[in-house]
Amino acid sequence: MPHSSPQDTAISDAKAIFQAAVRRVQADRLLNSTDPDAWAPQPLGHYDGIRVVGFGKAAMAMMGTVEQVLGGAMTDGYAVVPEGYPEHLPASCPAPRMGTVVEGGHPLPTEAGGRGARCIVEQAEAAGADELLLVLVSGGGTALGTLPAGDLALPDLKRTYHLLLHSGASVHQVNAVRKHLTQMGGGQLARAAAPAEVGSLIVSDVVGDDMSVIASGPTVSDPTTYEDAVRVLYTRDLWTEVPTPVRTHLSAGAHGRRPETPGPEADCFDHTKSTLLGSNKTALTAAQEAAEARGYEVRRVVEEVEGEARSVGKAHVETMLQGASDVPTCWLWGGEPTVTVTGDGKGGRNQEVALGGALALENASQPTVLLSGGTDGIDGPTDAAGAWTSPDTAERARAASCNPEMHLEDNDSYPLFDAIDQLLRTGPTHTNVMDVHVGVVRPGV
Repeated sequence: MPHSSPQDTAISDAKAIFQAAVRRVQADRLLNSTDPDAWAPQPLGHYDGIRVVGFGKAAMAMMGTVEQVLGGAMTDGYAVVPEGYPEHLPASCPAPRMGTVVEGGHPLPTEAGGRGARCIVEQAEAAGADELLLVLVSGGGTALGTLPAGDLALPDLKRTYHLLLHSGASVHQVNAVRKHLTQMGGGQLARAAAPAEVGSLIVSDVVGDDMSVIASGPTVSDPTTYEDAVRVLYTRDLWTEVPTPVRTHLSAGAHGRRPETPGPEADCFDHTKSTLLGSNKTALTAAQEAAEARGYEVRRVVEEVEGEARSVGKAHVETMLQGASDVPTCWLWGGEPTVTVTGDGKGGRNQEVALGGALALENASQPTVLLSGGTDGIDGPTDAAGAWTSPDTAERARAASCNPEMHLEDNDSYPLFDAIDQLLRTGPTHTNVMDVHVGVVRPGV
């Protein structure tokens, strides 16, 4: 059997390190490492019944695990997950048997998801004073839990979401708007559940782990206002682009003609408890352990990476090339870069990180890999989690009639990496803690 080259070893190691990061933040690993009596304001045995609702990419896997813990104490359950997720539940995560799982749209909401969101709100409203509403929150929950507020219609929200997601706005800015267009975000689900107590189990997909931003913060107080939402649309030059009903709705709220989302002073939060189960930091810790187990010296672990994706990829490569040594070395980054879409190609932020890195990596002399992947297994509107790049990536792309510079300019990274078989395909992972970037350099032969 032929020996792997140092470059092949670097590729397989980068993939294994990424996979270890993802596995650590899947629902069964996260929930089984916690004390269930710490999930709610009071021990679980205190409640006459427990209603379980969830929305987000981890909701189905979380509900299946929660069901095993609660047993007969769970009286009802409802979860909304992205389309196609039920068919890809990892074998390690038990499937829900009591709770109903509905497929909704992501990143843009659908009518089916809206019906699921309505059922979740109805569960909250039906919860009695002696019951617990246990809410399973994870990334993607805003789109999946979209129930239009006021006189808004789903097409109004879909158009607004699309514009925001392509504007380069941060998730904090995007969700400041989306909270004020829906019936669950910004603490409104907790308000609907009163007087029942609320326990929230949260998997973070935002930089800084701000619970008011994760899935638009359905059960925590909202520091943003209608005025903030209007300001975001103005600063992103979107105010005249969003549908008229959206402008009318937000303007009415900014002028006090609509009730504001509940803030820190709202009494609906007096009987709530929120628990952060896992985050990007959790995944990076697992990645570091996996890298060290494979003999790498982990030079740097950086959290909260933001910025334009292509520039992030270039900066990663420059760091790696400057720090390469005569021992296997690894760098780890976590966060969520953004892509300001100016072209009409196909790709995602992780693929753009990798393509930006590919051009900076062309002259590297040592076996080197930069892998960038979304922990949810989905990068933009593609079937890949991301991509990886090595010193010969740009050359191989040109040999396959793909001009790296032109593909980068057109936000068209997916076809390039697909042509040279360097896409990272994991399928839906049923978790989401943003992205993990793995850089490895091995000594040459």
